[in-house]
Amino acid sequence: MKSETKNFCFGTLALGQKYRSLALDLASDIQQYSPNTIFLVLTDQPSDFDHYAHVLAIKHRQRGVYPYHDKRFVISEAIARFETCIFIDADMRILGQVPDDMNWNTGITARTGSSIINHKGKKKRDFELISKAADKLELNLEGVKFVHEFLFTVRRSAGREIEFLECWDAIAAFFELNRFYAGEGNAIGLAAAKAGLSVQFDSEDRFPFFKDRIEKVRISKGQADPAEKLAYFTRQQALEHPKLLETEKQFLLWSKRVEKVYRMLRLRLTTLRNPKFYYGDPK
Repeated sequence: MKSETKNFCFGTLALGQKYRSLALDLASDIQQYSPNTIFLVLTDQPSDFDHYAHVLAIKHRQRGVYPYHDKRFVISEAIARFETCIFIDADMRILGQVPDDMNWNTGITARTGSSIINHKGKKKRDFELISKAADKLELNLEGVKFVHEFLFTVRRSAGREIEFLECWDAIAAFFELNRFYAGEGNAIGLAAAKAGLSVQFDSEDRFPFFKDRIEKVRISKGQADPAEKLAYFTRQQALEHPKLLETEKQFLLWSKRVEKVYRMLRLRLTTLRNPKFYYGDPK
């Protein structure tokens, strides 16, 4: 691995065959468009990435009830080795050259986000949980941001990034304990505010990329030609929905159910170590 000249890496989470397959395509993109840049992958099967010299595949067993908040472990592993981690979802593609001289501010830089209060699409119950978490953390939501987590960077900031990850750990458990599983963008904002880690938004794309939901918005606004990206949509669909025998589908379904029960029990036991935070009234 040749990483001496670079102080950043890409990082992603790839658990399960679907996401490992997607991440392999992304690994190929990074090899082509950002030579000698390390791609740190937390995965359940590191051997799948053996033929990519620039991939640092680290064995990881899913910790959360669902995998959304496990992204924090990618950041933790990456920031321990590099000044900056560019987290990128496994289902994304890089379409062109990545500059070596990208300058990032300390803290978090996300492609997009908003005030956590103004973030659209929240259910009433979800916002009540966010507010309750803020109370427990002694935060005023007025100053907290929501981060769209599909593409964001974390740069070291005098140790505040470590406190940020510790706070995210606590918030993730609180959310999942209350059956709010996909709230990592909220957890990132809350943890950053508690740790004093700056959050900024930068909509200028430093390199061209493909993200299906972003591309669909571009197409709907007439900003992109759907024919140009058809191959990427088709490839993603094929990897996300492979043809399986009925017995294979049933085995996967039951395996996921059993694993979910195990992770929920583990979460209960873990949170009992701090009952005041997880079960007590914030007031």
